[in-house]
Amino acid sequence: MYGIERPAAVFVIMPASSLSGPPMKHLLSLAACALVLGACTACAQDSQVDRVQKALAKSLPEIKKEDIHETSAPGIYEINAGAIYAYVTSDGKYLIQGDMMNVETGEEITESRRRGYRLERIAALGADSTIEFSPEKPRHVVTVFTDIDCGYCRKLHSEMKEYNDAGIAIRYVFYPRAGLGSDAYRKAEAVWCSDDRKAALTAAKSGMPLVNARLDCPNPIARDWQLGQDLGLRGTPMMVLPDGEVVNGYVPAQQLAMRLENPPAHDALMRQ
Repeated sequence: MYGIERPAAVFVIMPASSLSGPPMKHLLSLAACALVLGACTACAQDSQVDRVQKALAKSLPEIKKEDIHETSAPGIYEINAGAIYAYVTSDGKYLIQGDMMNVETGEEITESRRRGYRLERIAALGADSTIEFSPEKPRHVVTVFTDIDCGYCRKLHSEMKEYNDAGIAIRYVFYPRAGLGSDAYRKAEAVWCSDDRKAALTAAKSGMPLVNARLDCPNPIARDWQLGQDLGLRGTPMMVLPDGEVVNGYVPAQQLAMRLENPPAHDALMRQ
């Protein structure tokens, strides 16, 4: 659960006369009371989520119980479907679309949740399911969703030496914008099925045909495309930085390096 304040300790006051028995007996009694109180709190939270889900059932039947979370704002619950976030009142009558921010602290609550979700999904990508261009000792690893036919993706790739010289490793994930089965999708498959994927990707991004290309090997292209969809990708290239922030579009190596070395405060009220 999110945004729940839990007591640091539970105190049970007992009459002094009741302490005449063995100490262990009383310790067990205290432990049992604490467990009961904790269970009751969890039950109350679960039942409220159940009520919210029930209230939403007619208008939003696709929302599951696990998609609903309590927030730190009283009476407001978060609905989370991938990288899409919305909020609903505890009676289920009012749906709020937009980002939540704590005006006292400046914390961007929704964007913080998005960054965490992106990092969780990116972390699930195995090193053997991406194509990485890295310097010997990278200072930063940036995940880039790329389309072989995208002009700015090609520009980024043509400057790979500059990124690597700046200490930035570029880890590619394929996102053929035209969709599954498209020409760009087939090119991505051909790159993946090549013996030298890095060389094949560089050739493909240079507009060179891949001779004797195979398309029949197991590959992650469909999974990667779906991941881009789940993360709300709007175009390519899309960069996911090490802190989970997204940068849409091409960014020159030195400018990206400055951003990575000096990350801005994510809290809106603290940006000056």
